[in-house]
Amino acid sequence: MSQPRHNIFFEFALLVLLSFLWGASFTLVEVAIDTIPPVTIVFGRLVIGAALLVFFAVWSGVTFPRSLSRWGALLIQGILQSALPFTLISWGQKHIDSGLAGLLNTTPPLFVFLIGFFLLRDRSAGFRHITGILLGFAGVIVIMGPAALAGEGNSVLGQLAVTGASFSYAVAAIYAKRFSDQPPVLTAACSMAFAALLMGPVSFWANDPFRLAPTAPAIAAVVAMGVFSTAIAMTIYFRLVRTLGPLGVTAGSYMRAGFSVVLGVVLLGEDLSPTLTLGLVMIFVGVAIVTGQLKIPIRKSTAP
Repeated sequence: MSQPRHNIFFEFALLVLLSFLWGASFTLVEVAIDTIPPVTIVFGRLVIGAALLVFFAVWSGVTFPRSLSRWGALLIQGILQSALPFTLISWGQKHIDSGLAGLLNTTPPLFVFLIGFFLLRDRSAGFRHITGILLGFAGVIVIMGPAALAGEGNSVLGQLAVTGASFSYAVAAIYAKRFSDQPPVLTAACSMAFAALLMGPVSFWANDPFRLAPTAPAIAAVVAMGVFSTAIAMTIYFRLVRTLGPLGVTAGSYMRAGFSVVLGVVLLGEDLSPTLTLGLVMIFVGVAIVTGQLKIPIRKSTAP
């Protein structure tokens, strides 16, 4: 049975929208982080997102999985795609700006390629892919370098946490291919629900949310993350995994970084330093090369 054909322009438009929704989440976390601890931010956005997704899935009349193995796979997806990376990013943003967090979170396509090449034995890569990988990671090193040389230990740990979230996103994108036989909203609803159930006890143990005194902007930021950056974004994400594939959907990471930097500078007054700009350009170009959106001219020698 052949796969249905999709309008590539519509899918690309969805990728741009997804990149904006996730890019905006870095700015929203920055608004909420002062009065709401990271773990509780994650729990709040997951509860709101999961509730909306489950409601929509039931309203749409989709059939929920019946096998225990499929529920177990959705649990793993919820950890890899939401619970773990959301927590790492929220904690990391206690020590770094939203724009920097967005830049470091551009690396999922690079990790997708590395996992496919070294672990899944996908040897279809050539000079173009390797060049993009090296350039992209060089950009990450350029961004992290000044803080490491200055001995800012917390800043370096924050950057490592966000980079770890990128690796988790990459694994999740590859793992999500197994759910291509079910509606995207069902995959999003089930995986989000599991992630929320996992983060609930962690939030109450670490922060006791009922004793917090968050500001109105912080609450609004968490609600916006739950509705837009979680519920809507996850439905789009699982659709794009089917239509564009893991590498294609994670290619939106560099657009996400651009949105996060612009929003951080415009709304939060963050600085766009020359080092940050250089790292941004290197990562953008590296990922564009890996995904084939930027071609490298290679001269082929001819035999005499």
